[in-house]
Amino acid sequence: MNFSHSTYPVCPPKGRFAPSPSGRMHLGNALCALLAWLFARSQGGSIVLRTEDLDPQRCRLEYALQMEEDFRWLGLDWDEGGSLGGEATEYFQSRRSAFYENCLEILRQKVEIYPCFCTRAELHAAQAPHFSDGRFLYSGRCYHLTEEQREVLAKSRRPALRIHVPKEIISFQDGLLGPCLEDVSTECGDFILRRSDGVFAYQLACACDDGAMGVTQVVRGRDLLSSTPQQIYLLRLLGYPEPRYYHIPLLLSPDGIRLSKRDKALDLGELRRRYSPQELIGLLAFLCGLLPQPEPASPQELLSVFDPANIKREDIRLPVSLYSE
Repeated sequence: MNFSHSTYPVCPPKGRFAPSPSGRMHLGNALCALLAWLFARSQGGSIVLRTEDLDPQRCRLEYALQMEEDFRWLGLDWDEGGSLGGEATEYFQSRRSAFYENCLEILRQKVEIYPCFCTRAELHAAQAPHFSDGRFLYSGRCYHLTEEQREVLAKSRRPALRIHVPKEIISFQDGLLGPCLEDVSTECGDFILRRSDGVFAYQLACACDDGAMGVTQVVRGRDLLSSTPQQIYLLRLLGYPEPRYYHIPLLLSPDGIRLSKRDKALDLGELRRRYSPQELIGLLAFLCGLLPQPEPASPQELLSVFDPANIKREDIRLPVSLYSE
């Protein structure tokens, strides 16, 4: 694979699980974890478990501990992070604010970071969604405020922080989807690094942690493909090499809706009641194209048949029968 910027050596990779403990894992989360494990282990690589609990309103420690137990039940192990700890000392993003603050200061020395006073309602009222998934391209409204205007607004509203992005093409070779590129100024726009409530944004935390933890392989859902150029841009500014990215298909309900943790029919609590670990792993392998039919298998057994070329590229609609068992 040819990359437009520095990357880590090919082997052995260091992959990651990066769950958000906002509820019980669902079938799609389990598929992502399984494929991340297979990609790394099939190349003799290691795995980090990082808990992405940035949002204090939605994330809970008990969910994080339950996820670890669910990973173990599935037969998915890891080498550092979670209850194992490791060189990074802290693997919960909610406890890494000082590190993110330091990264923010490094970025300030290299690019323009400015306060944004726009509320979500104002952003939505100002323009229609720019993308088919409902994302908005920020207009740069607060970038053009004068210092005096910013001082007045700061008296009544705490701002978020945005990074001003240049007209630059970010290109990368996705391991499953092939060549990808984006003009970050016209397809992304200035994006948030820290929210108005002081919580660091996903893009900043994810890029900083992947870099600092030495992650060289990122396996995640296709819904996060649009985040990759932003994270690559930040990684370059911070001086970190870029991981290799693999964006896998999403699992959809029979009517084409993306799974969520609100769908209790397919969360791990319900699935563990209906399946053994081997049966569930075999079902996941069948759904994504690794097995010709659903049959019991452990993650270790799948290593002998694992071939990324067999992974489906399109999103996967689940059969109605899966909901009615």
